[in-house]
Amino acid sequence: MMKGFSALIVIALVNGLIHCQVFFLLYGAVGLTQATSNLAAFCVAAAFSFYVNALFIFGPQQSWSGYLLLNCTMAAVSYGIGSIGDALNLPGWETVALYFLLNLTMGYSFFRFKLLRGRQRV
Repeated sequence: MMKGFSALIVIALVNGLIHCQVFFLLYGAVGLTQATSNLAAFCVAAAFSFYVNALFIFGPQQSWSGYLLLNCTMAAVSYGIGSIGDALNLPGWETVALYFLLNLTMGYSFFRFKLLRGRQRV
């Protein structure tokens, strides 16, 4: 079973791939705004991450409140970045790249300094 940093990296990369695919499907093929596409893509990718993190990362006594707070924050960030992309008429790939970098930074920081603090070094 994967633990620690390697699990976080694999989950983050797959999460990013799912997010990109859903974003470009909704934005490019369906014609939704970047804000709506980015939020919907986040929701799909977050559902995947929640399930996989529950299997590989979280312990049985883990508090879910912090993880839920992170997801609510990241949902707002995803919509905000999409709104900025719409307002500035940015290409979709720039919106997704900016969100992906923020998501990686904030997600890793959360896992490293909050969720897994004291349990193991990630």
